[in-house]
Amino acid sequence: MAVQVPPSPATLAMPPPSTIPVRPSPNSNGAPSSAADAQTPTATSLPLAESDPETPRAPMAPLLPADKGTLRRRRSARLGTRDGIDGDGASGDDEKVLSGRIERPRRGKRSKSKDGKAESGHRGSGLSEARRKVREKMKSPLISGLKLDGIREQISKGVEVKFAPLHIPPHRRLQTAAVALWALLLPISLCAFLICMSFPPLWVMLIPYIIWIQFDPAPDRGGRVRQWARKSFVWKYFAQYYPCSIVKEADLPSDRPYLFGYHPHGIIGMGAFATFATDGTNFSEYFPGIKPHLLTLESNFKIPFYRDILMMHGVCSVSKRSCANILSHGPGHAITIVVGGAAESLSAHPGTADLTLRKRFGFIKMAIKEGADLVPVFSFGENDIYDQLANDKGSMVWRLQKRFQKMFGFTLPLFYGRGIFNYNYGLMPFRHPIVSVVGKPIHVEKNPNPPAELIQEVQQLYIDELMRIWHRYKDLYARNRTKELTLVE
Repeated sequence: MAVQVPPSPATLAMPPPSTIPVRPSPNSNGAPSSAADAQTPTATSLPLAESDPETPRAPMAPLLPADKGTLRRRRSARLGTRDGIDGDGASGDDEKVLSGRIERPRRGKRSKSKDGKAESGHRGSGLSEARRKVREKMKSPLISGLKLDGIREQISKGVEVKFAPLHIPPHRRLQTAAVALWALLLPISLCAFLICMSFPPLWVMLIPYIIWIQFDPAPDRGGRVRQWARKSFVWKYFAQYYPCSIVKEADLPSDRPYLFGYHPHGIIGMGAFATFATDGTNFSEYFPGIKPHLLTLESNFKIPFYRDILMMHGVCSVSKRSCANILSHGPGHAITIVVGGAAESLSAHPGTADLTLRKRFGFIKMAIKEGADLVPVFSFGENDIYDQLANDKGSMVWRLQKRFQKMFGFTLPLFYGRGIFNYNYGLMPFRHPIVSVVGKPIHVEKNPNPPAELIQEVQQLYIDELMRIWHRYKDLYARNRTKELTLVE
């Protein structure tokens, strides 16, 4: 009696034997073992062991579902569109049979075309092509015109942040805190105002204050100077940070009004603030009886709280009315104008001294009309406390900055300095000495209607005195200069 063996689960899952292609088993000569085997077509499939139909089949490894890549290759093979595949669908790299599993075919290697561009058989070639186009766009004049100088070099070498050590003398920490306080004074004032506005009970005081700001004449009349604010210990640390100092070339009698011309503007004019808006450099000891007023843009006096802090230090508006009012107060009153203005800040690069002065006649005319002596001041090191991205005249960055200046009256130099806790990235100025040399006064006779010839003559005297200061002290305080003093316009 024959024993019937029940079929295994793997056998039940197999299709009928007639539908399964079988790889022929060659004999020792490499020929098919039988005529039936010779008629069996060769196919790339799972191998099946030769057995008698009545003999139960051994369990087989289950068929694995084809992945998307395999299906795509099969479809391409049928269409005859893939590289390396014949039109009849036969591929040069057939799927290999390993242990009953389909080996996943490897991706084709990239090849170089005649034009040198990389080609690939898989869809990664599209990504490479996109990257190549991005690189070509980065070489365009628009991008290359930015000339990121130091930033680009540091990125190419790898970003390396140099952190400040933990053990720093307390006085140096106080110096850094004083400079950070001045740098953050504007945002702190704005935040304080917004916080006050968030409490409706305070609106009773804030709304009249805002209206009063629009009509307050104090910025044009000398401000509201408080000596305790000018002589605060905070500004001593502020001046010691760089450090800032004064070189006095001549006495300034307190029986005359004076107009100080400050050069160069630098990025922000830190030396001008330390010398003429505070007593951090002992200005009152060098020039007793002189009451200095640093002048700035009128828009600064529209900012709540911030305007009051400026006026406490004698900072006033740079308008013509403000200049005339302060100089008309009598002997001993003085104003300081940063002559180059926003235009000069665009040329504030370390090691240079490019001054915007040739076409500046307004402050000369004001001094003649009010009978104020002109005093040129040159600050060595003002351009060295910040680094600025290259913006050569005519470049894309330069044109954008000039357009911004025409629209808003000021410009935004693309500068960078150090941080509070590191030495090479941030908006804090670098520690570099700023030496303000106060030149000899140029006596001017009062003339309410000065002719153009007189204005040009006095301007030339002013330029000669400024050049004398430069040539006398450049080897002492500008040893790292890359070029000589230049009057750009």
